[in-house]
Amino acid sequence: MRARQAVLDARRTREFEAFVAGAAGRLLQTATLLTAEPPDGNPRARRLLTLALAHTYAYWDRARGEDPYDRARRYLADRFARGAWHQYGGVVPFRTRPAGPLALLTPQERLVLVLRLYEGVAEQQTAALLGLPLERVRTVCDRATATLLHPPGERPRTAAGAAAS
Repeated sequence: MRARQAVLDARRTREFEAFVAGAAGRLLQTATLLTAEPPDGNPRARRLLTLALAHTYAYWDRARGEDPYDRARRYLADRFARGAWHQYGGVVPFRTRPAGPLALLTPQERLVLVLRLYEGVAEQQTAALLGLPLERVRTVCDRATATLLHPPGERPRTAAGAAAS
């Protein structure tokens, strides 16, 4: 019986290692975008990734037919959303200002934008994952996109100004 369990554990470990080898890079990039940390200094993103992978490994045997990447991404998003409340929502003042490419966005805007545009999650799935109405997801995504395209403080170019350039 022990030999059989050892074989099953070894197979489980190999399968999980193969999953991590294929998915960890993309999940780390997703976590880095969510935390708005620079790619070369992203301790919060690495912690999120570690927690998501640990959660996925814990449920590996019970996840028959379920996509492990989807499970890890859902956990990553959920953990970020709950942590963002404590980090940015007033419970605990944030220690450092985000400095990554999405630093202009609020945590909710980053979450919606990353899920929708980077991860390609449908609006309906994003709304269900975050517990938001579909219209709210659409509005937040549109606002985040507009903020990135036209950052605050940047003067919009007029047709006359563009022609003069």
